[in-house]
Amino acid sequence: MSSTKENMAKSLRLIATDRQRTNILRAWEQKSIAYLVQKIPSWISSDGLTAIGSFGNMMVAASFVMGAYLSRYWLLLSLLGFFINWFGDSLDGRLAYYRRTPRKWYGFSLDVTVDWIGTILIGLGFTIYTPGVWKYVGFMFVVLYGWEMITAQLRYKIGGQYSIDSGIFGPTEVRLLLAAIITVEVFLPGTIQYLATAAALFLLISNFSETKKLLTLANAQDKKDRLSKEKEQQANRKENA
Repeated sequence: MSSTKENMAKSLRLIATDRQRTNILRAWEQKSIAYLVQKIPSWISSDGLTAIGSFGNMMVAASFVMGAYLSRYWLLLSLLGFFINWFGDSLDGRLAYYRRTPRKWYGFSLDVTVDWIGTILIGLGFTIYTPGVWKYVGFMFVVLYGWEMITAQLRYKIGGQYSIDSGIFGPTEVRLLLAAIITVEVFLPGTIQYLATAAALFLLISNFSETKKLLTLANAQDKKDRLSKEKEQQANRKENA
């Protein structure tokens, strides 16, 4: 029992490297990831988990297409897709840190690129499923999620701490929200248009809030850099006096 607790504590410490989490489900999610990375077979690499996560996104996109042309009950396939995506996307980078083989910038670049492609695929699937002008909701969701991703990257550049969350909402909460909306659509056809619109509006408000915080952080960093430069100039003048 003591050994198990020590392994879990060690795993939690390693997977938390270089990442700050603020989402609602962070405690449960971090413990789940810390447990799962210990169980991943050695022949599965971080890139392999990224591929698994990408396959999950493709399943979600495919569920919309099959829901449009076959039966709306195919939308339930997206629930499995979201879980597979969470598994691969959440564990790929954390597995590398757990195994002490991180590729910080490679992993960061690959993760952002794959996430963006997955978001586009899901948005495209949504536009295929929904009728008329409601298709634009899918487009807006992709744009707004892209805005959120850019904000996270700028925050990383300015503050030096990478966070994939926007306040109390992170990718896991977004997956659960989308899964709930899709499940309601299966049993109450036509509701997805209104629920997805509400989700997009929520994301819009969240983006404005996070952008305001980002600009405040950027302004504080500018003042800090300017003060540091002034001190350096004063030191140089004293040396030359």
